[in-house]
Amino acid sequence: MSCPREEREVLERILVGPYGVRAEDSAGRLHPEEECSIRTCFQRDVDRITHAKSFRRLKHKTQVFLQPEGDHYRTRLTHTLEVTRLARTVARALRLNEDLAEAAALGHDLGHTPFGHAGERALARIYPGGFKHYEQSLRVVDILERDGQGLNLCYETRMGILHHTVGAPDDTREATVVRLCDRIAYINHDLDDSIRAGLLTAGEVPERIRRGCGERNSERINSFLTDLIANSTDGEIRMSDEMQATFDFFHGFMYSDIYTNPVAKGEESKVEGILSVLYEHYAAHPEALPEDFRGVVEREGRERAAVDYISGMTDSYAMEKFGELYIPFAWTVK
Repeated sequence: MSCPREEREVLERILVGPYGVRAEDSAGRLHPEEECSIRTCFQRDVDRITHAKSFRRLKHKTQVFLQPEGDHYRTRLTHTLEVTRLARTVARALRLNEDLAEAAALGHDLGHTPFGHAGERALARIYPGGFKHYEQSLRVVDILERDGQGLNLCYETRMGILHHTVGAPDDTREATVVRLCDRIAYINHDLDDSIRAGLLTAGEVPERIRRGCGERNSERINSFLTDLIANSTDGEIRMSDEMQATFDFFHGFMYSDIYTNPVAKGEESKVEGILSVLYEHYAAHPEALPEDFRGVVEREGRERAAVDYISGMTDSYAMEKFGELYIPFAWTVK
């Protein structure tokens, strides 16, 4: 008798079109494993990422605003979940593999630093080897998770994670969908958070954006996704020329008026100081690193291990460790 995984793989031959990746055609894992009787290989990747410690830490990592006061600002976790839902919607509409798109979307930001892109820029300057969050995301799933064993994900999931920022010529269509949905998600929710933060009012959003894709967050996302689905044909994932021009304008506006806004960047000058101090401490004292990182110290050196540890910290944990190391505790004389 066939098992649920085999039944799903047969069903994928119908549901997943000629441009998608069927689970039975995966290039496989870094280390061969016996197949699960219930889940396809991409479904297993989804579960492995969802249950990973690095995934749970995303809820306490900044998206744009450092230390936002309020419960409704996006975090790295809520951003990841929004990207995942958009990617599944597009993948289903285009007859791609939803499970592969979901796995790559869930894992795409696992390597992000504390303090958002400010932390990424700081570590890139501090660490001689440079730092890119998408490379670190792959490193997390390949090496750092499960106490140094890695998650042993499928090749297609791993490449979708690695290429989610800049893309690659041999990307799967699912990886391309994740990359585009990541961009669609962040410019829209960052604008929404910016309005909530009082950086601008809804009426101050440029007319070209309001006219081209909508007044509200949900309208804008629906406009982009509807256009993307309607214009993606013959395996090419694309928007119409008009909507792409609107998206490019929107993207440029966010970088020129929001991401560089003094309010959004007000605390960034402190980030490099905090991370520099942590890096210098752990690079000089590798014995202070958790046991999980001893293997990295032995194989790749104390500096690499220090960066791996710091990049995995949440915002609050980074500040806590900084405080423990360099801020005197209060004391009293009895």
